[in-house]
Amino acid sequence: MTDRIVVSDEAFAERAKAVEWILLDVDGVLTDGRLIFGPEGEQWKVFDVRDGAGVKLAQKAGIKVGILSGRISEALRFRAGELGLDALIMDRPEKASAFNEFLAVQTTAPERVAYMGDDLLDLPVLLRCGLSFAPSDAAPEVREHVHRIVQHRGGRGAVREMCEILLRARGDWEKLLATFLGPVRSPRSV
Repeated sequence: MTDRIVVSDEAFAERAKAVEWILLDVDGVLTDGRLIFGPEGEQWKVFDVRDGAGVKLAQKAGIKVGILSGRISEALRFRAGELGLDALIMDRPEKASAFNEFLAVQTTAPERVAYMGDDLLDLPVLLRCGLSFAPSDAAPEVREHVHRIVQHRGGRGAVREMCEILLRARGDWEKLLATFLGPVRSPRSV
């Protein structure tokens, strides 16, 4: 599928270098979009560990990460705490005003935010932020209005892929990779 918003690789890299924040929708982005309820009505969510790894890599590169969700979830609150997220905004289905408040509170500009969303409620943010992303299974109207559509589905590594794309475009990927490789010799060099 082709991106509807065409940005050259150079322009994308410049926008990526300006990013201070990654902001994420939850249902359909950090999860596969299904709502699962326990016997007492408690909401359960399934998160992909690779997405958490992507968030931690972005944070290691100095990018702040937050969540903008239309729903309230204790499972989400727990996961956000576990990841050490910099912002958690829940119960805000009207995302345009929530995004405006986020920008004011964080004293940042829309151009300094990369956002991933998957459905129509996310369009007001996707259309204003510096870089916009969608999982491969996002609504067609969303896929038509973002800078990049990742190959992974929501809740299945889409956020990890987004983070890697951003970090590569910023020139941070190789430095981060080196922290894992260290001075260890590659099996290929033996």
